[in-house]
Formats: sequence, C-alpha cells, structure tokens
Amino acid sequence: MFGPGEYVPDSTEGIAKVKDLPVPTGMAYDRNHKHTPCPRCGSRASRHTSGQRILHDLGDVSAGCPVDLLVTSSSHYCAHCQKYLNIDLSDVAPPGSHDTHRVIALAVRVVVEDGLPYRPASGHLWRDHRVFVPCATLQNWVEAGGKKGATAHERRVAGVGTGSIFGVCGGR
Repeated sequence: MFGPGEYVPDSTEGIAKVKDLPVPTGMAYDRNHKHTPCPRCGSRASRHTSGQRILHDLGDVSAGCPVDLLVTSSSHYCAHCQKYLNIDLSDVAPPGSHDTHRVIALAVRVVVEDGLPYRPASGHLWRDHRVFVPCATLQNWVEAGGKKGATAHERRVAGVGTGSIFGVCGGR
C-alpha cells in the first residue's frame, strides 16, 4: 500500500497496520567466534553451532525506514566442563527481547520524562526515530522500569544459604 519512506503518521494518528510500515534496512552484527573462554573454568571452548537473531534498533530518519540488526552469534562447547554456552548478547539487548537497549531506554525516557501517554509516545518514536513500538510494549517497559525482568543473579544474595557451603545453586 505504501512505498518505503512514504508512510509517516503524525503523533496523533498512530500506525494503523504494522504491515504498512516500510521495509527495514538490515545491518549485520557479528558475534560468531571460533573459540571463547569458558566462564566456569577459563579453558578454551570451541564453537558448536551458530545462529541468527533479528533485533530492532533506532531507525534511519534520513532514509525514512527502520533498522534491523541481524545478529549472528555462536554457541560453544567446553570439553573440560562438558557444558554448552552461548555468546553473551546482554550488552546489546535483554534476553528474549526483540529490541535493543537503545530503543528501550529511549522509549521509557519519552514516556517518563516527556510525560507522553503511550499512543502519542508510540507515534513520536516512529516519527522522530523510525522505530515502531506498540503501545502495550511501551506500557510493559515503563511498568518494569525499562527492564525485561529480573534474572536469577539479581534475585540471589551472594554468600547466603546452603549454596555457599555445599556448592549448589540456591535457586529453584
């Protein structure tokens, strides 16, 4: 229906259909390593497999289209620990998220600091930054304080409980 860069909703209109958004430009982001140190024992873990993940980043305003990062990451196997491990991507995006930390931080800042309601904030993010964030996702991010959720490490208190004595994890 709309060509790339033609559909630009104003802040009050919102986006009627996601399929009407222009086609995003792709950017490659490589985290595919042949070897990596094991976080448990420090020995050299070799690559077992690799995979790809698409993350939405802040768009290109001059071209009028969103930007998708095609992240290629590797999974490794430590022969010493006999464990599989993945390359850490938590500096780029929260686990399980489709958006980068930059998008989440900007969206939460637009709602909290500028005091915009969710629907106009979604339109503002599209108009000024070429990133589409649904209103419900904005609400979830703001209510969670911009984070996807607590991880196991955030809930644990180091050195407390039987885990420090017997060497077992204190989580469920």
